[in-house]
Amino acid sequence: MTKTRIASLSLGLTLAATGMAHAHATFETDTAPAETNFKAVLQVPHGCDGKPTTEVQIKLPEGFVFAKPQPKPGWELEVIKGDYQKTYDNHGEKVSSGAIEVRWKGGNLSDDYYDTFVVRGKLSGFDKETVLAFPTTQLCGTDGKVVWDEVAAEGQNAHDLKSPAPTVTVTMADSADAHAGHGGHMAADGSAKVGDLEISAGSVKAMLPGAKVGGGFLTIRNGGQGEDRLIAVESPVAARVEIHEMKMENDVMRMRKLDDGVALPAGETVELKAGGLHLMFMDVKTPFKEGDAVPVTLVFEKAGKVDATLPVGSAKGGEATGGHSHH
Repeated sequence: MTKTRIASLSLGLTLAATGMAHAHATFETDTAPAETNFKAVLQVPHGCDGKPTTEVQIKLPEGFVFAKPQPKPGWELEVIKGDYQKTYDNHGEKVSSGAIEVRWKGGNLSDDYYDTFVVRGKLSGFDKETVLAFPTTQLCGTDGKVVWDEVAAEGQNAHDLKSPAPTVTVTMADSADAHAGHGGHMAADGSAKVGDLEISAGSVKAMLPGAKVGGGFLTIRNGGQGEDRLIAVESPVAARVEIHEMKMENDVMRMRKLDDGVALPAGETVELKAGGLHLMFMDVKTPFKEGDAVPVTLVFEKAGKVDATLPVGSAKGGEATGGHSHH
């Protein structure tokens, strides 16, 4: 996580220095584990030399399969189908063709504005970490065009390219990788496994409109022989995530932030729930709504990192959402 953050910061500084004319079309998230569904969110920061963008075309690479674009109001959608080079398994069905290019046409995105174009698909069929390029073209009326299609050669820095294609780095989510920073991936029901740790019952409380702080809950079982520790939690939807503990002290409920994380003793289960240990999402950009899912990365001292998705329950609480029920 930190690696990419540093890279994008330095990129931000150079862009500011040269003016925004060269801001590249990039994906909001640019790494994902193989064999997972991936939402490619293309960010289009400007038009063609001041002209508004009227069409965006994304070529979908081999290995990004079963793709479906997200429609955009005011834009017409064209999906170009073709054959895949390989055959992929879609829930038991063998699939060898599908969307290979998506075009959003007939819109009008002013050079003054920024927008995103979204395609969801599955990253499949990889046996090693791979950088996938999605060559992208912006058309501005009949005479303007910006093409993002350059792909870095082996060993070449993508920042040296004039118009780099947006890329996604597909990572291998195997156990050897747990220490490299991608321990595993969480299932939709809020469960995940990394090393000897099993994470379950993940949930986040819905927030009221305008609220800036949200609460999150999960259960971690340490099935291993040695103690581990949850040392940090990161999430793209909050400025920071803190681990808090609520405790009765002299009949007063006190909440404190645990700077050194939560110990996970061998063979024991630790619950982060309302009224006890829990996660606090600070400075949340968009309040969590019921039915949403909140991406988090849990950082463990020994097991490494695991990506998790916490479903959002209702604001009222109750058992499923980790509400304040008295047992």
